[in-house]
Amino acid sequence: MLNLDHISSNPLLPEVKEVMIDAVQNDYHNPSSQHKAGEQAAEKIESAREAVARLINAKDPKEVVFTSCGTESVNHAIKGVAMANRDKGNHIITSNIEHNSVVRSLKRLKSQGFKLTSLPVDTNGQVDPGAVEEAITDKTILVSVMHSNNEIGTLQPIKEIGEITRKKKVVFHCDAVDSVGILPVDVQLLNADLLSLASNTYYGPTGVAGLYIRKGVKVFPLLEGGAQENNKRGGTENLIGIIGMGKAAELAFRDMDKRLEHLQNLKKHFLAELPKYIDEYLINTTPDRSLPNLISLSVKYIEGESVMLMLDEDDIGISTKSACASGSLRASHVLVSLGLSHADAQGTLVVSFGLDNTLQDIDRFLNSLKHTVETLRNMSPLYKKKA
Repeated sequence: MLNLDHISSNPLLPEVKEVMIDAVQNDYHNPSSQHKAGEQAAEKIESAREAVARLINAKDPKEVVFTSCGTESVNHAIKGVAMANRDKGNHIITSNIEHNSVVRSLKRLKSQGFKLTSLPVDTNGQVDPGAVEEAITDKTILVSVMHSNNEIGTLQPIKEIGEITRKKKVVFHCDAVDSVGILPVDVQLLNADLLSLASNTYYGPTGVAGLYIRKGVKVFPLLEGGAQENNKRGGTENLIGIIGMGKAAELAFRDMDKRLEHLQNLKKHFLAELPKYIDEYLINTTPDRSLPNLISLSVKYIEGESVMLMLDEDDIGISTKSACASGSLRASHVLVSLGLSHADAQGTLVVSFGLDNTLQDIDRFLNSLKHTVETLRNMSPLYKKKA
């Protein structure tokens, strides 16, 4: 299988797999235990925490809280801030193209009396920082805007938004699950108070993630129990997963420039060659203002789901929308927010590259895509062949 669905998940790097196998064999002790073996396990968690903190430039490793996944990190940030600051206000600001973990967390809070402002985006999927500033009231307690969109790849003006929230003294959360480890993400530069990230984005294990909480930000725990994670998240830590996440963070920090160059070359090649294979399509964001490893492509007159299934028969894996929304038959709320027609939205493919892909892989995909599109268009009543 040629994997061009890296936005959904990534394979473990060999070095990560190696440390995790060693951990499976040797590291089974509870990090909260007071004996020597427990203390050694706790030291390994702190070592991993330092690696993750270095990756996002957190000043204090204790500002990193380990969680089970990006969705938990987002829920913890949004619900935790809302409940901890309810005495100050009940207004939250977000955008129209957030991940479902944000959308549904806010829907839950809305049912509990919180007020929500969801800001529109332009045709490239970007939020206007000025609109954020205008939406802030004396009741606003949280702004949550994603760093990059997982369906179209758009990078948001997070630094500018963070400057506004800092000036207005409003807590700012940034969902950076699809960015951290793929391109440089600096919480100091971005002015983020909370930032969600996930291990599997940068070739670590699934089932482990993180939430950056700037020192001094008031957040209620999502999971209550023991005093783990500096009293921020109860429950015995996923020691083996955290060890793998730490190793993956170490490698991502070390190899960032090399990885970025590789992904940018793949994307550049894809965009340059695409017109030679198919016509009548849309690229759903400005390429140089989006993730280096993702292309959202709307092909006219056909359904993306049909393309995906035919490519799967050719052992090529892509997606049509967020993996978390893959069971929905409705057009993506992200694409509709860009102003796409429902027909164009339904014809959208999400192609995401990885470290294991080559230029030859891109050529193989494009050749298969050409034949797939031709087959489906010949079956479509909407398509008229050019004379």
